[in-house]
Amino acid sequence: MPEAWEYTLTIPNDLRAVTVSRRTLRLILTAHGLIRLVDVAELLATELVANAVRHTRGPAALRVRWAPPGTLRLGAWDTDPVPPEPPRPLDRFAEREEGRGLALVQACSDLWGWQPLSGFGNRGKYVWCELAAA
Repeated sequence: MPEAWEYTLTIPNDLRAVTVSRRTLRLILTAHGLIRLVDVAELLATELVANAVRHTRGPAALRVRWAPPGTLRLGAWDTDPVPPEPPRPLDRFAEREEGRGLALVQACSDLWGWQPLSGFGNRGKYVWCELAAA
């Protein structure tokens, strides 16, 4: 298994950042030999970054961290300190194209959560999820 590592991609408040984040994540995971996690990780990162860009006005960031023996943590930081709304059951979104992001994150990750952030005059939140490599 690879040793611990971490990447942070700062992104503008622009929906094109979702695609850039997804492709960057694929490159990172492939370079570290974690190709088996790419499909699910891309889905999760897409939902996290899309929420950060759609629901805030400032910049955002995607953070990707690997911790041995085998946990991948994906997180999105944004400038809005308001907590995310709790996910609703996925079956309520069968016909809808939006509003199911955190429900997908909850369903496809092993663990997820959020935390408020403040420091150096900045406010915001960090929404994260984890995937076990096993």
